[in-house]
Amino acid sequence: MMLKNLKIFLQNVRKSNFLINTILKVNQDFDIIFIQELSWTTLRSILSTIDPKGVPLLRIPNHPNWLTFAREPFSSNDFPRVITYINVRLSPLRFLFRKDIINHRDILLTSFFNDNTVFWIMNMYSDSSHTTLKYLKDTEVNLSNLIIMAGDFNIRDSI
Repeated sequence: MMLKNLKIFLQNVRKSNFLINTILKVNQDFDIIFIQELSWTTLRSILSTIDPKGVPLLRIPNHPNWLTFAREPFSSNDFPRVITYINVRLSPLRFLFRKDIINHRDILLTSFFNDNTVFWIMNMYSDSSHTTLKYLKDTEVNLSNLIIMAGDFNIRDSI
């Protein structure tokens, strides 16, 4: 599959799963959707041998026309704030979530192959303390063929 142009949609949804579901339904002509500030919601409780109340089953919005890439939370205060959706028509490009290279709750690095070459896309969210930007500054990663690094950088103009 030769790929010449990618249509990418980017949105900070401010924890609105309704907005994410709407974006996934309406933007079928896009190839990639980057979402920032998603909301992880409890779908139900799962039986647990440790907790009699059960363990919450957390979910993020999914849609059959989209491959979903998100990092699983390690704890209740480690919920990722970025998610990437890839249109299923691009499945032959073999998209991979690469937390082996960057494993940060607010950075989602994804690779894919096109014409026997690896390419990279990066979705990120940086809070008002610029945590993600500081992490990237202090982390050495050499990525050739990085197509796009986009997201919500939270860098406000003082004027």
